[in-house]
Amino acid sequence: MARERVSILKGAMDLLILKALSWGPMHGYGVSYWVRQVTADTFEIQEGVLYPALHRLEEKGWIDSEWGVSENNR
Repeated sequence: MARERVSILKGAMDLLILKALSWGPMHGYGVSYWVRQVTADTFEIQEGVLYPALHRLEEKGWIDSEWGVSENNR
């Protein structure tokens, strides 16, 4: 039962991430911010969960990523 619940949560989180990215390219913080905004701070995706989820979605071929330099040279 517990394993089933985790899978449902992962699936829901993946959908939230994919919906956020459907608005256009954004970095992890942007995804997290979007989720908080559209859910009126009801849901928050922590970094420790968000980045592994992004990697998992990329491995499945559902999203693409790229590296670049920001305006702050970070």
